[in-house]
Amino acid sequence: MTWSDNSKTAAKLLTFAAGMLGFALFVMPPLYDAFCEITGLNGKTGGRYEAVPAAVDQERLVKVQFVATHNENMPWSFRPDVLEMRVHPGQAVDTVFHASNPTGRDMVGQAIPSLVPSKAAAYFHKTECFCFNQQALAAGEAAELSLRFIVDPDLPRSVNTITLSYTLFDVTERVANKTDNKNTDSEREG
Repeated sequence: MTWSDNSKTAAKLLTFAAGMLGFALFVMPPLYDAFCEITGLNGKTGGRYEAVPAAVDQERLVKVQFVATHNENMPWSFRPDVLEMRVHPGQAVDTVFHASNPTGRDMVGQAIPSLVPSKAAAYFHKTECFCFNQQALAAGEAAELSLRFIVDPDLPRSVNTITLSYTLFDVTERVANKTDNKNTDSEREG
């Protein structure tokens, strides 16, 4: 092999690697999200659910467990008010999570839900959830974060326990960058 052959091979490999990186960063996440939403895999829960009156199944109880964690870079305290409850399918249920910002700076958090077993995701409906919005807490501030949900009466009888887990992420910089970009764009327009 000559020097030019090696250069061509290296250029092809670098182009291929850059293409794979671009595919992994920009194409795969939306495809994965769509796949999870359609199949219910990875226990992703859907967005806001518009409640319609349904019969409550008074003869059945489903245990719903709540787990709250935070990303290693998130210094907030974050916990559910109750660790578990038993609910009748079709019943609208309210609960709260507690978050506090012990730092000396204002921060913004975003909670990402996950549900186990994944086949229950299509039957767990959130009508109100703190996860629909980012949560801004000032330095030293605490908040109660509301959750209202309904377990669908059509939940398969084989599912007796559902675990709803939230992971809290620090999105302060991302929110600041978006605000800075909007301000820059409006200054250009004005």
